[in-house]
Amino acid sequence: MVAHRYNVSTLLDANVEAERGDKVAVIAGDEQVTYGELLSRVEAMASAYRALGVVREQRVLLVLDDTAAFPVAFFGAIRTGAVPVPVNPYSVPTDFPYFIADSYARVVVTDSSRAETLRPALAGPDGAARLITVDQGVDGALLLGDLLAEHAGAGLPPADTHRDDMAFWLYSSGSTGRPKGVVHLHRAIPYTCQAYADQVLGIVADDVTFSSTKLFHAYGMGNNLTFPYWAGATTVLMEGKPTPGSVLDTIERHHPSLFFSAPTLYNAILKTPGAADRDLSSVRRCVSAAESLPAEVFRRWRDTFGVTILDGIGSTEMLHIYCSNAQGDLRPGSSGKAVPGYELELRDLHGALTPPGEVGNLLVRGGSALAAYWHQQEKTRHSVRGEWFFTGDRYRLDADGFYWYEGRTDDMMKVSGLWVSPVEIEGTLLEHPGVYEAAVVGVDVEGLNRIKAFVIRTPDHAGEDLADELAQWCKSRLARHKFPHLVEFVDDLPKTTTGKIQRFKLRAPA
Repeated sequence: MVAHRYNVSTLLDANVEAERGDKVAVIAGDEQVTYGELLSRVEAMASAYRALGVVREQRVLLVLDDTAAFPVAFFGAIRTGAVPVPVNPYSVPTDFPYFIADSYARVVVTDSSRAETLRPALAGPDGAARLITVDQGVDGALLLGDLLAEHAGAGLPPADTHRDDMAFWLYSSGSTGRPKGVVHLHRAIPYTCQAYADQVLGIVADDVTFSSTKLFHAYGMGNNLTFPYWAGATTVLMEGKPTPGSVLDTIERHHPSLFFSAPTLYNAILKTPGAADRDLSSVRRCVSAAESLPAEVFRRWRDTFGVTILDGIGSTEMLHIYCSNAQGDLRPGSSGKAVPGYELELRDLHGALTPPGEVGNLLVRGGSALAAYWHQQEKTRHSVRGEWFFTGDRYRLDADGFYWYEGRTDDMMKVSGLWVSPVEIEGTLLEHPGVYEAAVVGVDVEGLNRIKAFVIRTPDHAGEDLADELAQWCKSRLARHKFPHLVEFVDDLPKTTTGKIQRFKLRAPA
């Protein structure tokens, strides 16, 4: 628990006070930034925001990839009492006017390549938001480097904020409708650090972190921003969309000890030619989140690289992972157990507790929970139930206390009067040598519920018709009613920025 008066930007001050001012905090390409340099830049950025008229709790929109500018813009806003709002820099252009209007952002920080895309979105009913570019100047924009030089040596102390003041927002994209602004407080970040980073991950100052999931996402923010700063570790940032090749190159170049990714990318790396010959010897622990990690991917990764993947579940609303496998206490294919500091419950549709072995709706409580959804009171009331957050995920609890993901509430399928989880079938399909990726949904066929699998074939099975073979494969390994009645072979699957399959798009009529 942090003090009542608390500003989370003091994570940086703590490292300087601990005599880590000369230690490298951030590696971003060829650039290295020490903790002392980072704190100085954050102080200067806070001073610049203040000079631009940014006041307490006013929002600053960050449309940034993973570069050394991100922590400066993010913690600079927090230090002055403002509220940074990181969003996906790869969002469709029509999302940016919504982000600016919904958040009332008065300043937008981005790079020059995105400036022209953002410019039409800057105008609002209260006047145009100010634009800051972080790499090179563009007409009508302020340049980050110039602002930092102008305000160098400002030594601005952190604003006297309360631990229950707004600290930052993250936008959570749901299955339908516009993204939701998730409001987080200053107390949330240290809570995740003390719970997951310390007690599950075991991060220490000697660690080097690398996350393929970006900083604008709750999972990536913990992995590559708040966890390493809390521990005094070093973090490696990689610009651009992660691919198996770029991720492997980054690991070999910078030798991280902690690697964070999502199941889709773990699977893609394993199926990349020559991946087994790449040097991952620096990595002592891997972490997976965003969607359930199939047991087959867990086993192949361990057999190939000799490293265990700790799979867990988190959410934007809870800020990071709250249920996880742990070193020495894990079940491949499960999401593990409650992270210390969090409590979990399974309840049925009527609100009654679900007994072990039966599927129920997952609720979680802990000190990193969202304060509210911005501008969405009805959604807040539906999801925040007293101290509990209703996740919308369906789980079952086994006799040993491990939680097993069964899918989202709206992903579950009822076939022949029996509930079926798409996750179980997808995991079984992935064990087939001809399947590269798979997604399973329920569809209506002449008024009957049927199971349909969308499958990406492996290159060596590209020309084969595997539909009947895959149905028999599932029948021989699962209950007889858990098999795809229909199989469609595709070249790609719709996914979120973290690699989570968007099943609702597959269910939509063509």
